[in-house]
Amino acid sequence: MRTMKLGSSSLEVPVIAVGCMRINSLDKAGAEHFVQTALEEGANFFDHADIYGGGECEEIFADAIQMNDDIREKIILQSKCGIRNGMFDFSKEHILDSVDRILARLKTDYLDTLLLHRPDALVEPEEVAEAFDLLESSGKVRHFGVSNQNPMQIELLKKYVKQPLIANQLQLSITNTTMISSGINVNMENEAAVNRDGSILDYCRLHDITIQPWSPFQYGFFEGVFLGSDKFPELNQAIDQMAERYSVSNTTIAIAWLLRHPAQMQPVIGTMNLERLKDCCKAADIRMTREEWYEIYRAAGNVLP
Repeated sequence: MRTMKLGSSSLEVPVIAVGCMRINSLDKAGAEHFVQTALEEGANFFDHADIYGGGECEEIFADAIQMNDDIREKIILQSKCGIRNGMFDFSKEHILDSVDRILARLKTDYLDTLLLHRPDALVEPEEVAEAFDLLESSGKVRHFGVSNQNPMQIELLKKYVKQPLIANQLQLSITNTTMISSGINVNMENEAAVNRDGSILDYCRLHDITIQPWSPFQYGFFEGVFLGSDKFPELNQAIDQMAERYSVSNTTIAIAWLLRHPAQMQPVIGTMNLERLKDCCKAADIRMTREEWYEIYRAAGNVLP
């Protein structure tokens, strides 16, 4: 598996992150096989969140990988906190309590990376800074980041937080490209020109923050998968033709399209299917040409100005 630096840190990570949101859909043997397959593919970066399965997913993962000190040093663990029932919470108390619970479920003493999950409208960045300082000094968290945040929200945190914010998880796929399209359509009076996220793509590139695209196969907000969907005939035709050209699956092409972007993103894949997991990992070995990347972009219905 090809690797990359995560943000401005020295952390060397695979270019594919394995999302564990659905691991609770597997039985014990299936979960063990899934985790082992990921490790065999060199995909040793596992993404969690305390809300996935109400915490159950972290427990299942720890059992599946048979967590111990030796195993722990061979994997990279990331989790997220801040989403509660009916609210978001970035308070110092909640962050600290969440991490303790995450560590207990994962059967580990530390997280490689902790992300703040969804922006809290009532965030007090001074409290976040205090929580991060305690987590770092205690060794419970080594690196920090955010999820679904725009540039000014990150800047507000950075005013108080001394640790580098090295990752930002954002929804991005071939059919959800607003952060890319707004940059292409600058100074245009069309829908694609609407800047919905404060130029987060350019901001992250400028500040060495790795974008981790979530739902890389979804269209809309969990409306469905675009691969094989009759809603995207032209796109699927272009992807299938390219897949044949490279002798890979359409799954591989969808991930390779994200990896081709020079922002050096780290897609978070959520499949529990072993063959699709392997197909995602194969994308690390493909580098599309500029022409191929734009071919896929246009086939998704994006019109160049």
